[in-house]
Amino acid sequence: MASCTRNIWKVLSGCQKQLLSAGGPSYSAVSQAAPRTLPIRTYAAVRALKKDKKEEAKKEEKKERRVIDDKDRPKPFGKTAWVPVDDVYVKRFYARVIHSATDSIDMLKRFQKLDFTPADQPVYIDLKLDMKLEKKKKVDPFVSTVHLPHPFRTEMNKVLVFTEDSGQAAFAKENGAAFVGGAELIQPILDDEISADFYVAVPDMLTKIVPLKNKLRKKFPKSKRGTVTNNISQAMQLFKTGHEYQVESECFVRTQIATLDMPSEQIFANLQAILTDVCLRRPASLGPFVERAIMSSQTSEAIWFRTESVLPEVAQTDQK
Repeated sequence: MASCTRNIWKVLSGCQKQLLSAGGPSYSAVSQAAPRTLPIRTYAAVRALKKDKKEEAKKEEKKERRVIDDKDRPKPFGKTAWVPVDDVYVKRFYARVIHSATDSIDMLKRFQKLDFTPADQPVYIDLKLDMKLEKKKKVDPFVSTVHLPHPFRTEMNKVLVFTEDSGQAAFAKENGAAFVGGAELIQPILDDEISADFYVAVPDMLTKIVPLKNKLRKKFPKSKRGTVTNNISQAMQLFKTGHEYQVESECFVRTQIATLDMPSEQIFANLQAILTDVCLRRPASLGPFVERAIMSSQTSEAIWFRTESVLPEVAQTDQK
């Protein structure tokens, strides 16, 4: 009996192997009868709320984009576009923004209030000049003194006059000269006992004050600067209250024009006076003299501004 049962089990196991190999894939580890768990939702679906028409209308309203027509000019080299479309953008991807002079002054005043910096800090300009002339010639670096419409210095400049004429000496003292004399002033100047902002000399004194050349350097009297003259009264009026600026590094003018606590109209007037005097140093027929103009205060960032609106109309018509 036991042998019969063993034979039956062998036959059944052989039939099962044939059925599995012929019918489908065999699974050794996982049984086909193993129950599978499927996710079953035991709660009702939440009904979708209807959106308000007002909210839909707000989403449909899109912000109007600034339309900028840059088809006629090529894109700036290495930049995304000339002007950004949005108010917030990365500066290095767009061309530099150049403001008007009035807007630049207003921006400096706003910076001062936001940064809580001193209100009486100086305002500077940095100009780059085109010194080229015709036939490979250049404008020589110059020094100039100009009368500002609204002086920002409370004290007058000290002026020393070299003259041996008693009449001219008396006239110079009457007009406010700090020091007046002849060759006797050479040694006190070398010993730093006396000093002045401007040194004026009559033509006869130039050969006598040559020992002061190394001491005074740029302040030494020169005819180009107007400090060598016989007209003492005109020289005193100019240098006593005048503002001096000069060309540095062959083409740059860096000078103070006002203080930030002055009214915007006075700062603009001083800027106009200096720019007009600068542009007179080069023939207007050669085009604009100022290539680049920057304005800044002592604690603010540099703001690039346009000089065309600052120059008077007469200067602009002459340039054309």
